Amino acid sequence: MTYVRSSDGTRIHYSKTGRPGGPPVLFIQGLGAGKSGWALQRMATAPWYQAIALDNRGAGRSDKPHGTYSLEQMADDAIAVLDHAEIDTAHVVGASMGGAISQIVAVKYPERIRSVTLACTAGANHPWREELLREWRTNALEGGLGKMSAEAVRWVMGPRSFRRFVPAMGWLGPLALGRPAHGFAGQVEAILNVDLDLVDELENIEVPVMVLAGNQDILTPRGDSEELAERIPTAELVVISGAAHGFMVEHATTFNRILLEFLGRAEKTWTAHTTSDGDADLASTA
Repeated sequence: MTYVRSSDGTRIHYSKTGRPGGPPVLFIQGLGAGKSGWALQRMATAPWYQAIALDNRGAGRSDKPHGTYSLEQMADDAIAVLDHAEIDTAHVVGASMGGAISQIVAVKYPERIRSVTLACTAGANHPWREELLREWRTNALEGGLGKMSAEAVRWVMGPRSFRRFVPAMGWLGPLALGRPAHGFAGQVEAILNVDLDLVDELENIEVPVMVLAGNQDILTPRGDSEELAERIPTAELVVISGAAHGFMVEHATTFNRILLEFLGRAEKTWTAHTTSDGDADLASTA
């Protein structure tokens, strides 16, 4: 198992899979989820890319400290993972809360990213979603994560997929049982207390961005993705028909095809950009 100490001493677990030396892709999961939530994407990218997936603080094998979490600190955790893995730049893929973390990474560390994929996420929270998250936090702290899982799964999965994927819920985000509730609660607090000033800086992102939405997502509706794509000049919006919040699992084949197509185009853009910069440097010294 590979761990890195973040700036405050928290141990962050991550793993590298895929093609050694391939273009790096950093996967960041959502609320309560561990890196195994990206299992289908890591397998799909493995022949061409080097996949780095981490457990956010409060989830998976990473430390679950008591106290206040912040999405900005979790973005710093992600950069600590890249540093420890000796990766200068990476394509960043984030889902839900991981998409919010990815936005912060793109704003704070633009020199570290090649592209950004923002799946089932938003730039800001609606009051109704904040109320829902507070309810999940309360239920988790008072009765454990199992108490709120039956309700939460209906927000994550589409109705047709609910019966098919319930057996897999042990590793899908806030439904994961047997995990301490305070880590989940800390992540909820991080979402509720996000610095909205960072949203204004999204217009400064220069690398290719894909915003992915499911048209049946009731937790982060399509309108959130449309607004997010409008804020980022380099963004393209892709909507997956029939998909809900957990579409990287329930619509994995479609999700992976779209992701691979985007990563291929983004990597060509990155390669062309770095090559032209190198040519310019050579010309300036001639």
